[in-house]
Amino acid sequence: MSSTVSSFKKISFHILIVLGLTVLLGFLFLKVYLPLYTNHGETVSVPDLSGYTFDEAKGLLESTGLQYEVSIDSGFSTELPALAILKQMPEASSQVKSGRKIYLTLNAQNAPMLKMPNLVNTPLKNVQEILANMGLERGDIIYVPDIGINVVLEQRYRGVKVPEGFEVPKGARIDLVVGDGMGNQVLQVPNLIGMEEDEAEFLILGSGLRVGNKNYSSNDTIPAGRIFLQTPPAGMEVKTGEPIDIWIAKN
Repeated sequence: MSSTVSSFKKISFHILIVLGLTVLLGFLFLKVYLPLYTNHGETVSVPDLSGYTFDEAKGLLESTGLQYEVSIDSGFSTELPALAILKQMPEASSQVKSGRKIYLTLNAQNAPMLKMPNLVNTPLKNVQEILANMGLERGDIIYVPDIGINVVLEQRYRGVKVPEGFEVPKGARIDLVVGDGMGNQVLQVPNLIGMEEDEAEFLILGSGLRVGNKNYSSNDTIPAGRIFLQTPPAGMEVKTGEPIDIWIAKN
């Protein structure tokens, strides 16, 4: 009987030792090893990389202890240089562990090519939205005598008439030849001398003419920003849509 009790005590003692060691090891794993392994409590704020070049972003990430990976996808923005950062993941100001990988989307080196839509016979007020939705920019508006008022007659890229389907780079400026609605009416050139630049342009367009070349030159008698010379001169008879060149005083 005493032998059985003694064996039971030994077994219980060994079980207690095993349980104690298990608890100790669990404590050491959770409170010592795991925090050291995962850098528990050590976080880094992700910097805002928007607009940085790739080399600048790379240096900034490395200096803050973060890694990076460039996404195979890219976008394109005309407002940023090639290889500038368009998007990042995680986002700026996110709290991440040191050594975390930041995924970068870069601005493409070359603009993607787009097929020109057919803008001919489209009202001018609708063309702006069409171009913007495609990622194109409206360039100069060239008024010519035509019965259709503010209706697009031609679409041009770099001074050349382009048809529907012609490929242009995203962000390209598209000039528009537009009807003035007055045909071959003969008009008198208004007097623009002394007017401010914006006021003169408004009067030119309102008179059925169009703004030609704008030249900036120093002038001692006319305040800066005002017209001191025009051609054709005031009072001369011209046809609708004729260009009026102006000279503007500068400081």
